Amino acid sequence: MLASFFNKIHVNHLDAKTFEKKIEETTDSVILDVRTEDEFYHTRIPNSVLIDIYEETFPHEILKLDKSKSYFVYCRSGSRSNSACQFMMKNGFEKVYNLEDGIVSWVGKLEQGE
Repeated sequence: MLASFFNKIHVNHLDAKTFEKKIEETTDSVILDVRTEDEFYHTRIPNSVLIDIYEETFPHEILKLDKSKSYFVYCRSGSRSNSACQFMMKNGFEKVYNLEDGIVSWVGKLEQGE
């Protein structure tokens, strides 16, 4: 158990305002939603890409992404996205940012439905 504690990677957690500002300032940003398809189609941050962390294809889909880009990752409350960020960083992604309290804390624009 102690060994796993030391193996944890520090994730960059950003509050909603900082997350939104950093997206706007970053030219190679990808907004990554790791919630379920139903959650994604109900409401999402505009221009988000969905890769559901619960799907068995999640690791494969993540590893196909361009590691040189900046990824802004979110879920409902920040827990799943934190796990996704951990996975990404352990696999060579360097510019990964977690929306600290998830989409429930988001104050920016949202899209709904298709």
